[in-house]
Amino acid sequence: MATLGGRATAATAEFRFYEELNDFLQPTLRKTAFAIAIDRGRSVKDAIEAAGIPHTQVDLIIVNGASVGFEYVLKGGERVAVYPMFERLDISPLQHLRPAPLRDPRFVLDTHLGKLARHLRLAGFDSLWRNDYADKQIVALALAERRIILTRDCGLLKRRAVERGHFVRATDAELQLAEVVQVFQLQAILKPFSRCRECNVLLADADKAEVIDRIPERVRAGYQCFRRCPCCERIYWEGTHYERLKRLLARSIRAHGAIQD
Repeated sequence: MATLGGRATAATAEFRFYEELNDFLQPTLRKTAFAIAIDRGRSVKDAIEAAGIPHTQVDLIIVNGASVGFEYVLKGGERVAVYPMFERLDISPLQHLRPAPLRDPRFVLDTHLGKLARHLRLAGFDSLWRNDYADKQIVALALAERRIILTRDCGLLKRRAVERGHFVRATDAELQLAEVVQVFQLQAILKPFSRCRECNVLLADADKAEVIDRIPERVRAGYQCFRRCPCCERIYWEGTHYERLKRLLARSIRAHGAIQD
């Protein structure tokens, strides 16, 4: 059995991480049981994060057959099983560690996810992003406005104050959108082209006559319905970007259905 942290003679607890939590582990520790050093008592949350897994990604911890919370103190010799969010299995009798899903999911994204933020806005989701956000600003916004943090930085999700967050695994922006839609089961509440992709505000309907001088001539003949951003005054219509987004979301829904079946 592999050992993480400390010397082999120190008190240890045996850990086993399941499903996508293995993505955060060193390759030699994935999908196997390994020991984590427990020095004079250690919270199970601290031990989990020492292995590299943010607490925001964990929904169930079983210690010696019993469901426990993050504050549970390990003494050494325990067998610990750690699980991510469950979508197909009902674990209602056990102690969930993740907050209940938000009915109106809103997001705040780190500086690396600007393209994803624009895609989420196009899909209709309130998504805050700036290229100069500091980590503490992201956490403060998430707490004050009940937002879900999306990030490529595991360290951000390990901050004690963070309640809701997701480590985005994909690196391509369109695949990132599909991932977020699947993880948070957003298929039923998609509202494509209801927000400005730049300003994040809700779009308003616009008469063609009001915007005709501001749209390309090729668009004037082919489209009748337009929307306007009340903040930046950008004009939107159901052109090629709209069709590409619909295809992307359709692929995401099909992928989600295949997972659930």
